[in-house]
Amino acid sequence: MVNAENNVIDLINNKNEKKYTVVSLFAGAGGLDLGFKHKGFKLIWANDIDKDACETHRSWSTAKVIQGDISKIDFSLIPDCDVITGGFPCQGFSLAGPRQIDDKRNVLYRYYVKLVEEKQPLAFVAENVKGILTLGDGTIIDAIIEDFSDKGYDVYPTLVNAAHYSVPQDRWRVIMIGFRKDLNVTEFKFPDPFRVKVTLKEALKGMHEPNPNDVCHAAFSSRYMSRNRKRKWDEMGYTVPAMSKQVTLHPSSPDMIKLGEDLWKFGDNGITRRLSWKEAAVVQTFPKNIHFSGNLTSKYKQIGNAVPVKLAEVVAQELKRILNERLNALDLNQEAGV
Repeated sequence: MVNAENNVIDLINNKNEKKYTVVSLFAGAGGLDLGFKHKGFKLIWANDIDKDACETHRSWSTAKVIQGDISKIDFSLIPDCDVITGGFPCQGFSLAGPRQIDDKRNVLYRYYVKLVEEKQPLAFVAENVKGILTLGDGTIIDAIIEDFSDKGYDVYPTLVNAAHYSVPQDRWRVIMIGFRKDLNVTEFKFPDPFRVKVTLKEALKGMHEPNPNDVCHAAFSSRYMSRNRKRKWDEMGYTVPAMSKQVTLHPSSPDMIKLGEDLWKFGDNGITRRLSWKEAAVVQTFPKNIHFSGNLTSKYKQIGNAVPVKLAEVVAQELKRILNERLNALDLNQEAGV
């Protein structure tokens, strides 16, 4: 912990000049990272296995973006940082034995924990699906918290709906924030929901009819037709998915009609179409002018897998506030000789 203590002292002495630095794992196109950038964090290194996502990330960031399998990257080449971000998958967590950290399917989680342990950042931020809270009747999230606690972190997972924070879609996700224990962050409360919610009409305002090549025209599966896929202009959208074939309908499409349990049909009083990838990106609160690399399927995938930028901004702003507060408190204690 000597290096960690020295890092705190360095930050205290330079907090007025220095931006908090960020290393990002499983960065994708960079929705989480872009939100942090907007709030004054300095992105210095990012990684993802997807080539197209890395090219998209490079198009807007100045970070060193490394494409490849995180398990094959030399951690000594990853720079020290103040914050580590990234969402790890949970498919490999055993319901029968939550301590299966070495399950080969948990390789990404295992390397995330390893990097946090080695770099000892001030904080880390991870995003995950809401099901992680109930997986194994809660034993999985307890095990994750214990794993990070053993590495020196107090961890606070919070279930939030992005729709409450200027994102025009219902999107429930778990935001997990960990603070290094020497910062003495004894509690964390996610910011209260914003009073005003953003509708699809507001989000898509000014967008022209898309080029047909920017819209997925694949056949609609029985899974797609098992429920309503359209939200109206004055509503917030459904969750933007990563699979292009499952992308929801544009609000100009006719209302869908329910025929029976798990069976709907399209209305016939207009043109039915999915959101274009550009429209999906705007619903995910990416800037309208952002460039996405890859083919149509890849673009939809990058967009659907991302953390909404506006939600990321809320996380970044609150994290910065807490870090500033705790470093100021440590500064005062240092001056008082405590």
